[in-house]
Amino acid sequence: MHASTHYTRTAKSLHWLMALVIFGLLGLGFYMSDLPLSPQKLKLYSWHKWAGVTVFLLTFVRLAWRATHPAPLMPQQMSKLQQVAAHVGHVGLYLLMLAIPLSGWLMSSAKGFQTVWFGVLPIPDLLPKNKELGDLLLQLHEGLNLLLIALLLVHIAAALKHHFIDKDDVLTRMLPAHADRSMDASSSEQST
Repeated sequence: MHASTHYTRTAKSLHWLMALVIFGLLGLGFYMSDLPLSPQKLKLYSWHKWAGVTVFLLTFVRLAWRATHPAPLMPQQMSKLQQVAAHVGHVGLYLLMLAIPLSGWLMSSAKGFQTVWFGVLPIPDLLPKNKELGDLLLQLHEGLNLLLIALLLVHIAAALKHHFIDKDDVLTRMLPAHADRSMDASSSEQST
């Protein structure tokens, strides 16, 4: 496998799809938590849980893709400390993309509300009903989401720093419209 300077189309698609779903989940989570109990609130909670399960599953797809399609090398001018920070930040994002939906699933189980993915596929409860544990898991779920927001802000700020201050390709190589010239060249060579 050749060393690419950009992410594959699949990696980019997964990145931006998950970004869209995660930002939607965060907004919906903040919005619905203050609503009074109503059929509308219950419907929003269902949508929130469906999207959370989807993020959980897509994270495994993304990890499998990443394992078989390594990320492009970091720019040569990046210091070792920045490279380590980038790696730690990405690992943290992946862990949170697994831990947050899992904490929500556990919380729903403990609160006695089974998740039925897209209203069709019942997902088994992981815990018996336990109000006190459900309340603790709610606090954990909220805390992990605040940590995710902080890490996302750092992730976005770092991408913008790379683009506007360092003037390297760290941001552009993940943009959907930016094609990987080495991949396009190798594809056209194979087709001729």
